[in-house]
Amino acid sequence: MKEWLADIRRVMEPRRNESSNRKSLRIMLLEGIPANILGNLLGGPLQTAFLLYLGFTSAQIGIVLAIPPFTLLIQIFVAFAMRRMRNRRLFLLLFAVLHRVLWAATGLIPLLSPQAAWVPLYILLFLLSFASAQIGGIIWTSLMADAVPPAVRGKYFGIRNTIHFAVVCLTLLAGGQILEWWPGSAGFAALYVISAACIVWNGWELARYPNPPFEPSGNGSSASLLLRPFADKAFLSATAFIALFLLAQNIAVPLYSYAMLNVLKLDYATVTLITMLQNVVMMVGYYYWGVLNGRYPARKLLLWTFPLIAGSCFLWLGMAVLPALPVLIAVHVLLGVGLGGYNLLVFNFLIGDTPKSERPMYVAIFSALTGFAGFLGPLAGGWMYKAAAAGPEWLQRFGLTAMTGAVLMAFALGVGPLVFGAGRNRKPPFGLGA
Repeated sequence: MKEWLADIRRVMEPRRNESSNRKSLRIMLLEGIPANILGNLLGGPLQTAFLLYLGFTSAQIGIVLAIPPFTLLIQIFVAFAMRRMRNRRLFLLLFAVLHRVLWAATGLIPLLSPQAAWVPLYILLFLLSFASAQIGGIIWTSLMADAVPPAVRGKYFGIRNTIHFAVVCLTLLAGGQILEWWPGSAGFAALYVISAACIVWNGWELARYPNPPFEPSGNGSSASLLLRPFADKAFLSATAFIALFLLAQNIAVPLYSYAMLNVLKLDYATVTLITMLQNVVMMVGYYYWGVLNGRYPARKLLLWTFPLIAGSCFLWLGMAVLPALPVLIAVHVLLGVGLGGYNLLVFNFLIGDTPKSERPMYVAIFSALTGFAGFLGPLAGGWMYKAAAAGPEWLQRFGLTAMTGAVLMAFALGVGPLVFGAGRNRKPPFGLGA
């Protein structure tokens, strides 16, 4: 614990004669704070609460949850455009701010439009917002891969994610309490006002980002650029496995909040506290997954995360004999450990196991394949919850999620070792560096 806190302090504290590299690392860390505040006031369980307030059904919520992965398909076209891009910071600033402005604009829907238009307007603005987010996302990934030295990459992102998820936990706690204190429109208005302030803060930090020179891909044809990731068997097999896993995972996990709010009938404060617990676990886990990534390849560590995520789904079966609350706590603790590892390691896999000049196309292909799978999952999950409403109560309460977990576990333990068991070599353990 002392080493963990010392590492965080070294990254956060400015120094009198610090290097430009260390200053850049600190700015990139600070930029994520307002981004995570906004993302968790307008997303996650608080987004589900707002959608239910607007009158969304489970199937319509599934459509909304499917939009972020679906819009990842746009990254293929951005990867081609990046061959002519030189000022990545400018384009990142433009699309990141546009993404957040459009998302925050959904708060004006109940004020400026008739009730019949609320659902389609939200879906349209959310679609445009996340199209902008995915354009900025591939630029951000490319820029971060160049700005963060490989020797400190694992530990830096572990520390960065730890701090950000501490912010996420506080945000969820505050957001849930705001909705309890001011139920209805007043509470949601407060969430959107705070989010608007975060847009300004985030834009200012993005404008201070480092802007290292971009090394585009060679002068090969567009077709050859597109086909290069498909010729990389190790990359392609890992991507195919992750895409199929996400397809099944997203039937259940994105709808956890819907199940807790609308099926189990828990209140806003309880749901946000449970989600906050998950994020506390993720916050601590990020650091230790980052330390492990200094010793073991990202591909090998990824193999450990899939059974944890599958287990979090299967644990819903515990509601057959136990009260819902302790089961949900166990579910979200396990999910926090698994997702913390997955989120960190899949990013490090993408920027560490891909060639630098072709990295945008590798990221785009990965995003497109996993995004399409992630798009289908919530649609299927929303439809299944709707169909299950006519069946026995246990099917909606825990049956759908537990059955999904069983399928995921079989896939993770049966196929995962064949794909991730032998990874590419990585560099030896590292320290935090300068």
